[in-house]
Amino acid sequence: MARYRGPKSKKARAFDEPIYGYDKAFEKKKYKPGQHGTSRRRRVKSEYALQLLEKQKAKYTYGLLERQFKKTFVEAARRKGVTGEILMQLLEARVDNIVFRLGIASTRRQARQLVLHKHILINGQIVNIPSFTCKIGDIIEVREKSKALLVIIESLEKNTSGFPWLEWNGERMQGKVLEYPNRDQIPENIKEQLIVELYSK
Repeated sequence: MARYRGPKSKKARAFDEPIYGYDKAFEKKKYKPGQHGTSRRRRVKSEYALQLLEKQKAKYTYGLLERQFKKTFVEAARRKGVTGEILMQLLEARVDNIVFRLGIASTRRQARQLVLHKHILINGQIVNIPSFTCKIGDIIEVREKSKALLVIIESLEKNTSGFPWLEWNGERMQGKVLEYPNRDQIPENIKEQLIVELYSK
């Protein structure tokens, strides 16, 4: 399945944000990537450039390529409500993101791999499609044979964050989608309104 496989640190530095989580390289080089480094002139970005940058940031944060991201936006625009907020909800409702939010995986890339390798069940059924959209009431759990995996155990031990729209049962290694998150419950620093304006042109 298609996905970005390039250098994470370089991409994070391009957005001036650690979109893939804590990174030592990002802290050491607090300037844009490229051969000119800090000597590059900072031009005032156009409205279009800001909108495009925000879309790119959202794409790389959630691990989508262009076609899949646009398809998600079209679905968000089709639904009733604020398009930008619905777009963020659809991105958050992806099974790979929920596996990451529950702490089963320490990164979205790791979560994607766990889903692809059939370590995750949804409502008792194996789902190996990372883009699968979870619904309210869905039960996401670690497959019985996979509960002893060191990568999952270590990730759960390190996880200290919780999200009010998700419920987690540590004994069963089982989570539940209680509701779709409000925008203020999503920690990602993405200006979704700029994405809406970009696609509305």
